[in-house]
Amino acid sequence: MKLFDSHCHLDDRVYDKDIDAVIKRAHDAGVAACMTVGTDKESSIKAVALAESTNNIYASVGVHPHETKSCCESILKFLINLAESPKVCAWGEIGLDFNRMYSPQDDQEKWFIRQLEIADRFSLPVIFHERDSNGRLLEIVRAHHKKDGKGVVHCFSGNRAELEQYINLGLYVGITGILTLKKRGADLRKLAPIIPVEQILIETDAPYLTPAPEKNRTRRNEPAFVRPILFKLAEIRKEDPEYLASATWENSCRLFNIRF
Repeated sequence: MKLFDSHCHLDDRVYDKDIDAVIKRAHDAGVAACMTVGTDKESSIKAVALAESTNNIYASVGVHPHETKSCCESILKFLINLAESPKVCAWGEIGLDFNRMYSPQDDQEKWFIRQLEIADRFSLPVIFHERDSNGRLLEIVRAHHKKDGKGVVHCFSGNRAELEQYINLGLYVGITGILTLKKRGADLRKLAPIIPVEQILIETDAPYLTPAPEKNRTRRNEPAFVRPILFKLAEIRKEDPEYLASATWENSCRLFNIRF
């Protein structure tokens, strides 16, 4: 069984002291590839450096909606140059987050649109972050993302209507450890079976969102824990875990244009 953690944050300082052990545990769990995701200039630098120095780790660059209040053209120009690395396979994570509003809505929308333009210009798939945008992210994607543009809605937690629109746009849907959580994951468990198998990805969002099987043992999530997410997803969808592992692997490689 070969697994792809399609979204994690290995640049996070919680891994600074034991990143090699974290990567080894992932390998031992069957995680053969990871996408480590940038959220601002500094995290993108660190993500790319890790990807360039480690086999089968890939990186994205971008400015997260929380960080858009500090975004500017010079930062985006720097990220464009960073994206020239052959290990950079996506732009993101970018989008809208109206839940905590760490950045004003105007800033979030302005820099989301600008980054969509950049991703499309360089034909990079987009890693989308959406929380409580009440359809606004979908409006912007339809207006500003090229029609054949690829992307994944990371950590999907929306409703059925939103899910169906993402699917109809041809976007991939990222499933996290929320799926395993008794109360918080109840709605997601109802929706997961309707996602077409060719549009589903698995992800940890490590170090966040530790899945239930591991949550009692450790608070810190890591890529190795994508395995229990895969097994829970297979159980809910009534699919063979080996089949689903293969499908999500192929989906990740197709989205990020990675060939092994």
